[in-house]
Amino acid sequence: MRTRSGQSGVPAPDAAWNEIVPGLWMGGLEFRGGAGQREYAVVRSEFDLVQTLLRLPGHGPDRGVRHQVWPIPDGPLDGTQLAGVMRLAQSAGEALDEGLTVLVRCRHGYNRSGLVVAHALVRRGHAAEDAIRLIRSRRSPWALHNELFVEYLRAGLSTARLLEELAE
Repeated sequence: MRTRSGQSGVPAPDAAWNEIVPGLWMGGLEFRGGAGQREYAVVRSEFDLVQTLLRLPGHGPDRGVRHQVWPIPDGPLDGTQLAGVMRLAQSAGEALDEGLTVLVRCRHGYNRSGLVVAHALVRRGHAAEDAIRLIRSRRSPWALHNELFVEYLRAGLSTARLLEELAE
């Protein structure tokens, strides 16, 4: 089984993307295909809004599809990066309110995309723990295995952002 580089024992996802709640999808740029080999997920026009947290050329979306890009590391985030995550979550929620479909993606669709999707769910009334559980049940038990991101969610992203800015 293929594992993420630098994270021994963490398998690549079985699907390019999964629907977390109606209209809100979470995914990655790479996944494990049917033969167990790494495949690249290329989004075309399947979604109305694509949010990308790790940009690699050739992964779409098609021209005319709304595309928001905010590259962040799968590690500690500074206040500016957290503010961007918060803006993406807000934008995802606004798109859902308009009846649009949204894909939030990163390399494998576990941590960075999980942070944005979970915050979007929290903004829509879910408790942080419920959002984390829902994401893990719909995407993968490995989703949000970055404990720092889980702590950001538990504290609240606004609080985490304030603390990060005070530490700078």
